[in-house]
Amino acid sequence: MSDFATARQNMVDGQIRPSSVTDWRIIDAMRAVPREAFVPESQRALAYLDIDIEVGGNGAAKEFLIKPVVTARLLQSAGIAPTDHVLVVGCATGYVAALAAKLAGRVTATVGDAALAAKAAAILTGLRFGNVSVRTAPAAAGCPEEGPYDVILLNGATEIVPTGLYGQLKQGGRLVGVFATERPQRAMIVTRSKNDFGTRVVFDTTVPVLPELQRAPAFVF
Repeated sequence: MSDFATARQNMVDGQIRPSSVTDWRIIDAMRAVPREAFVPESQRALAYLDIDIEVGGNGAAKEFLIKPVVTARLLQSAGIAPTDHVLVVGCATGYVAALAAKLAGRVTATVGDAALAAKAAAILTGLRFGNVSVRTAPAAAGCPEEGPYDVILLNGATEIVPTGLYGQLKQGGRLVGVFATERPQRAMIVTRSKNDFGTRVVFDTTVPVLPELQRAPAFVF
């Protein structure tokens, strides 16, 4: 077993399974998808630590792979079915999209930085994820032309209520992400019904805020 394969197994055994992740499809996906392929070569030794890893971005708009445990718990909360069409918002270099692709029928992934979108597409193609398409789009915009979606996953936190994404859910669809609209940050599920959107808190956590889902700065005299 390679060093990375050993680290991947240790991540599953030491981080994921002790954190109430019981869906074996998610556990198997995290055993199979090489997280080191999605981080810069200089940071590959950090790939399986319980940390958020910065992977680039345009100027101050940084993108991250969020912590493995948070990733796994969000995926489990989403309850992705094999026939689902999933939108991954702020996909960075594509790791969460790859995991979702192991669970879903089809995945659309967006990221605001064109260079990162090209990198994510190249990595996913190299790993033979044929059911993922990557688009360059601001996080708040989503990808309405390919929707509506059964599941929308946020690969990071939002400081605003992303109503534009809510409208891209199918009836009965759910958006899962970390909301930093107040403190503490909370992972939440937003479910679309016929006439409304219901919300449910699933756990408290802290992850970096996605570019384009940041709160507008307050005006100061």
